[in-house]
Amino acid sequence: MKKDTISKDILKIIIKDIAKYILHFDIQTIELLDMEFERVESRRADIVAKIDNDIILHLEIQNDNNYQMHYRMLRYWLDINQIAPKYQIKQYVIYIGKKNLTMPNQINVSDLNYTYTLIDMKTIDCQNFLQQNTPDALVLAILCDFKQKDPREIVGYIIDQLLAHTKNDIQAFRKYMLMLEELSTNQDLKDIVKEQEMLSTLRYEDLPSYEIGLEKGIEKGMEKGDMKRNYDNAKRMKEEGIDVEVIVRITGLSIETITHL
Repeated sequence: MKKDTISKDILKIIIKDIAKYILHFDIQTIELLDMEFERVESRRADIVAKIDNDIILHLEIQNDNNYQMHYRMLRYWLDINQIAPKYQIKQYVIYIGKKNLTMPNQINVSDLNYTYTLIDMKTIDCQNFLQQNTPDALVLAILCDFKQKDPREIVGYIIDQLLAHTKNDIQAFRKYMLMLEELSTNQDLKDIVKEQEMLSTLRYEDLPSYEIGLEKGIEKGMEKGDMKRNYDNAKRMKEEGIDVEVIVRITGLSIETITHL
């Protein structure tokens, strides 16, 4: 399903890294604010946050060119200013779409001069994020410019680094992989992400399919060691080109599990 923006849950996780590495704020504290504005229709901004008690950051994520975006952002500015008139308002639209960026970012009519900052993620070198020592920054790299490097190489590196950062915390690793998969849809890289997840240096014990298979095996009375041996045997047989149905009969593993080994 096509999504117009990154999900709010992901934005809330990565907002600090966006502010630091894309918007170049020197942040001490950041507090998310819940603001909903009503005129003729109800509107909710993607992200509104208070930074260091003197700046209101308003951030919108766009997957498509919106030729009315400058008017929409101005309305947001007026609403935010009415609620928090003592704060300096900084507005940004981050464009993550595949097409060339053509949205207007200013209004210059009569005595009105309004501008917001427009950022095209495709113009940012992914190395800016790959060099950072945080999983959030690594995930953001999927939206950036790979500089003609092989996407499989970049994606594989991101996944390996995510595993290194999360170490044995499988839940944390899965959280970042879900974020990576969702963001990758904006660049048509989701299939490559899934492929590299399987082909990377991950131990297959860390993959969801292994845990599901292990749980089902235990339910059937198998020991963990027996299940691991089944995975080892299935992996070797698959590498030797043995038919999947034969492997299923020998190991008792599902076709889906063997296909993803």
